[in-house]
Amino acid sequence: MAAQRFGILANGEEVEEVTIASGDLTAKVITLGAIIRDVRLAGVPHPLVLGFDRLDDYLNHSPYFGAVVGRCANRIGHARFTLDGKTYQLTPNENGNQLHGGPNGFGRRNWRLVSSDAHSITLGLTSPDGEEGYPGTVEAFVRYTAEGEGTIKMEAEATTDAPTIVNLAQHSYFNLDGSPDILDHRVQIFAGAYTPFDADKIPTGEILSVAGTDYDLRAMRPIRLVRNGVRFVFDINYVVDRKKSGTPHRHARLMSPKSGIALDVASTEPGVQFYDGVSMNVTVPGLDGRKYPVNGGCCFEPQFFPDAINHANFPSPVLRPGQTYRQTTTFTFSRN
Repeated sequence: MAAQRFGILANGEEVEEVTIASGDLTAKVITLGAIIRDVRLAGVPHPLVLGFDRLDDYLNHSPYFGAVVGRCANRIGHARFTLDGKTYQLTPNENGNQLHGGPNGFGRRNWRLVSSDAHSITLGLTSPDGEEGYPGTVEAFVRYTAEGEGTIKMEAEATTDAPTIVNLAQHSYFNLDGSPDILDHRVQIFAGAYTPFDADKIPTGEILSVAGTDYDLRAMRPIRLVRNGVRFVFDINYVVDRKKSGTPHRHARLMSPKSGIALDVASTEPGVQFYDGVSMNVTVPGLDGRKYPVNGGCCFEPQFFPDAINHANFPSPVLRPGQTYRQTTTFTFSRN
């Protein structure tokens, strides 16, 4: 489908939108942040992701709705890392740490529209040497394809001209029944371990079993969990594997008892951050004029572990010249 204008940035760049579809599934993607802006299933009266109808709201109010975040997703402690004996100071944007690649990370950039058709869209981005403190010029590409009756497949690639780190993550927020919050959705995460963190949500370097903890989501259960009158919060990296895989494997399943709609997430990545939206409180209307209060949506972010470059026992996000970073992640919607 031909691209449509979604808006104009202050520097005069046009943000374009492409609609892709397959079977009952329709998705809208914009070039800003390589964002999945809207996802619909035929006959379902509400969107399945959180998003906005106006460009200005993405620029001023979005907690990474639908974006591809990078150059390094999640958090890097003290916004600093050492590679090949050289220390790099990154641009901090959260309590002295860096989150999702910094204030002008990939999720805030306007990607190039490389190609599109009725079922797919390919976007490209050049990240110059030194951007947000990272070494090396990185060329990144993301392709979204609508497949079957309800699948969005994301394929990402990146190359570099100097040693650097690359860790991309798709950051859509999901709500499968249009309720004000997702706390009565049921969730399952196919991981037996997690990475505990400090007060700034920087991993300690430990990898601990979920057994006997409230992080144990190996059996499907409601997101809502209350202990001594306080709701348990999920914003944690799960260890699905100790290394990347060549083909996607199961990461998570989300289901709404109210609507009967389910989401299955599979990926090649070793970790997945599950975030229940506890910090979100969007003050402007979202898709179809909907309100997005606290816990209005939840995220499953397949990726390398947070702060992986600073922990030798974590899978490494280092990318070198001659290598290609690759990720495949699928989001499959179905009806019970």
